[in-house]
Amino acid sequence: MQKSRIKTHSLSRFMVYILRHSPYEFGIVPDTDGFVAIKDLVRAMHEEPDMPHVGEGSINEVLMSEERGLFESDGKNIRAVSRNWILDTSLPAADLPPLLFTPVRRRAHISVIDDGLIKREGHFYILTPEKGMAERIGKRKDQKPVIIEVMAHRAAKEGVHFAAFGGLYIAPEIPAEYIAGPPVPKYAKEEREAAAPVKKEAVKEFSPGSFFLDITNDPDKSRRIKGRKKRGWKEEVRGMRRKG
Repeated sequence: MQKSRIKTHSLSRFMVYILRHSPYEFGIVPDTDGFVAIKDLVRAMHEEPDMPHVGEGSINEVLMSEERGLFESDGKNIRAVSRNWILDTSLPAADLPPLLFTPVRRRAHISVIDDGLIKREGHFYILTPEKGMAERIGKRKDQKPVIIEVMAHRAAKEGVHFAAFGGLYIAPEIPAEYIAGPPVPKYAKEEREAAAPVKKEAVKEFSPGSFFLDITNDPDKSRRIKGRKKRGWKEEVRGMRRKG
């Protein structure tokens, strides 16, 4: 029991260090309320030499221990009750490096190169001046992430918003013209082309009261014959005159 309590206390102290003092040191950006997804916290802790076996169950043990008052959790997310950092996503970064790195999943590689990092509601992309940190963050979701380079100075000058958080930077979107990265594999291009939807011919919309004409149901047999038009009254009169 004593050994288990010491283990829980050690984990609790480490969680306090990450969540209260320095989440950016571990490549973590909490939401605006200070919450971090428990699964993201666990993945970050797995990268530490002394924490390879920490799981969500270990976090739950801390939340049921005597030190549970240090944290708040809704079951999926967790935060420290008191926090020594400030995250203001509206404040532009003061000292923006000319080049930043961010990881993307391999399956998203081609779409990011073609379309950029697209804006999503309530989402920010994490960028770092250190390629190693970008790889560390990326490996939490893909064993071999693709590291994308972002021309931050140029992007910021042309209106892209970057905010700073410790040694990290965040942005809601990055247009494709400010992105560079490894060449997209040929097979990925072929797969995307194969998956592209087939364009369908536009169907004209009809206004209320209009209808489709099905000539196969037309009682006038002369209109059913392809290329043949119904004779008008003038043609009929001319024919009668010829016969008379």
